[in-house]
Amino acid sequence: MNLVIAPPAPVTVPVAGGGLFPVHRIYCVGRNYAEHAQEMGFTGREPPFFFLKPADAVLPVAEGQVGEMAYPPLTANLHHEIELVVAIAVGGRDIPAAEAARHIWGYAVGLDMTRRDLQNEMKKLGRPWCIGKAFDESAPIGPLHPIAQTGELTEGAITLSVNGTPRQTGDLRELIWNVAETIETLSRAWTLQPGDLIFTGTPAGVGAVVAGDLIEGRIAGLGSLQVRIK
Repeated sequence: MNLVIAPPAPVTVPVAGGGLFPVHRIYCVGRNYAEHAQEMGFTGREPPFFFLKPADAVLPVAEGQVGEMAYPPLTANLHHEIELVVAIAVGGRDIPAAEAARHIWGYAVGLDMTRRDLQNEMKKLGRPWCIGKAFDESAPIGPLHPIAQTGELTEGAITLSVNGTPRQTGDLRELIWNVAETIETLSRAWTLQPGDLIFTGTPAGVGAVVAGDLIEGRIAGLGSLQVRIK
């Protein structure tokens, strides 16, 4: 192979207990908790929809560490969204929900950081809103925990606080489309690959953060993810 420039460094996520998980793509599910859908102006169990972030949007945070995220340019309204992240080990197409678990490597706590003002402006104009979602460091993620240790995660508290003040509180059982259903639907549109990450949606309570804020997200069985905005 005769590469004309040096290839970029691989993107990886730390694994609890040691090791690194290589990232292929990042898929995100929109409005997948009913109360969050309502706070964004929507109601009901609409069909799932997806958007993508580039792999290098990942901001990996090692176990016991506090990640540092630079406040991004072009926005005055940076929002937090706490999410369960699913890591894919076995790829496939048209995966039945009943077989989804065997494609999962593990789970992590993640943040879908959003330039809300830019996203809202693109929505008004009927334009793609990747500028509001797919920017540098927009996907902080804590250590991955193998499904062999956690079992399938179908319930459990998911919470987020800013500077110690609770902002988001929910339970994984409240997902409109659960993880297995999401994998089934997603794999109809794309062939999932080893290394894919799926951000599964956020509960209600999203809000703005500013430089100096400390975000802490927690999911039962996965520990916490801490990120400071700088």
